[in-house]
Amino acid sequence: MLSYDGTDYHGWQVQPNARTVQGLLLDAARRRFGTETRIVGASRTDAGVHALRQVASLTTAARISSPGLRGALNADLPRDIRVLDVREAPLGFNARRAATGKRYAYLIDNGPVAIPLLDRYAWHIPQRLDVDAMRRALAGLRGRHDFGAFCAAPGREKDPVCVVRALHVIRRKERLAVLLSADRYLHHMARNIVGSAVAVGRGARDAAWLGAVRESGDRTRAGPTAPARGLALVRVLYPR
Repeated sequence: MLSYDGTDYHGWQVQPNARTVQGLLLDAARRRFGTETRIVGASRTDAGVHALRQVASLTTAARISSPGLRGALNADLPRDIRVLDVREAPLGFNARRAATGKRYAYLIDNGPVAIPLLDRYAWHIPQRLDVDAMRRALAGLRGRHDFGAFCAAPGREKDPVCVVRALHVIRRKERLAVLLSADRYLHHMARNIVGSAVAVGRGARDAAWLGAVRESGDRTRAGPTAPARGLALVRVLYPR
């Protein structure tokens, strides 16, 4: 399990000529444990997206204890990527394929003046948002649906049907958190849902609009994509 600040990275997945979380983790592991080492992440977080508890499976022929592995990787990784916990997994375990769902949180700084300490981790919206309207709008997205209307163009070749188990909006004074739980996510789906909910919260759309957008399957009818910096992977779910 690892945590990272995604601000300075081009997402999780290895990319040629780009600094990514998986790329740095893989480089550190291969220097220590050999070039045959493999790493698979449970979620391919986008550029700028953070993780509190990302899960990755590491396969290596080297013999090393779990605490030793954690210590070795953290010694070589930058401080904005930390391995929190290491556990031995069954042979053939794949962090992505074994996952049954993922939970994300999106943080909104809703005060009139942006808080500097939240700049890397929250979307600042000075206009006060109508949380009740946002909750009513998001209620229409729960369940098993075609979420193609909230999918970015690069991911539209994939099956658009997802099961959204929970959507919540929590306000604490001038901070809002949108919590999302689903079996899987389309490209930019979480950020497009948040951007659309914010359009409702601002009063630009009514609460019934979001359900109609979902039914249309038309990305051009949905709201804008929320900035990456407010989104964090909170938990990856596995069978008990």
